[in-house]
Amino acid sequence: MRIRKTVNGSAAAPRLSVFRSNKEIYAQLIDDASGKTLAAASSRDKEIKNSDNKSNTAVAVGKLIAEKAAQAGISKVIFDRGGYLYHGRVKSLAEGAREAGLKF
Repeated sequence: MRIRKTVNGSAAAPRLSVFRSNKEIYAQLIDDASGKTLAAASSRDKEIKNSDNKSNTAVAVGKLIAEKAAQAGISKVIFDRGGYLYHGRVKSLAEGAREAGLKF
């Protein structure tokens, strides 16, 4: 709740929310004003080829969410790390999304 007090997404700049489990990583673009998910990507998607390295998979998920955002006409997002440290897979996902053209 502490994070959600300060991090809010809108239609112009939705919130890029990250969820990380032991095996998978998930990302969603959320418009908090209307309460809708605009796009989502995860390491379970068929477009993602799971490698033996979880960080490389997170980079691929970041690139996929950036592609889906571009299709939806979104170029700027607000990053919500979900309470996780900006390190490892969360950082890899963010860098992959930046490489594919999302602005934070």
